[in-house]
Amino acid sequence: MDILKFETVQDRIISVRGEQVIIDRDLAELYGVETRDINKALKNNPEKFPEGYVFELTKEEKAEVVEIFHHLELVRFSPHLPKAFTEKGLYMLATILKSPQATQTTLSIIETFAKLKSFTRNINEISRTNSEAKQKQLMRKSGDIIGELLDDELNTNETETTI
Repeated sequence: MDILKFETVQDRIISVRGEQVIIDRDLAELYGVETRDINKALKNNPEKFPEGYVFELTKEEKAEVVEIFHHLELVRFSPHLPKAFTEKGLYMLATILKSPQATQTTLSIIETFAKLKSFTRNINEISRTNSEAKQKQLMRKSGDIIGELLDDELNTNETETTI
């Protein structure tokens, strides 16, 4: 089984209501199951998905994500409103879906979210610090994270980063 690349997961993370989420259809594709399987797991385990773990998009939100994110074009024709899973919801879903592909996908998603958070923290810290040495250290660390995220397509050295 191939390990999911960062780009595969990153392309599925979208922002809705100020939250970074993955839509049920994209999760199903990543996990190698049908969307109905994701939603069945959600329906059969409501106690595992309290508020803040998953939410249903409104008709307006559905239209907006279909317009902005072209890979969701098929969602336009679905009579159902998509569910959006937050990072917490993804962790809970991982406790329900037990296949080897689901496990590998969950690990990739967790790693992606963790690296994105770390990168965001570094960028915020760079803007807050006045120490040039600390800024350089954080920039190097951010470059390393970008290198991990982009895998082999990125080459870094002491002074510059190239793709």
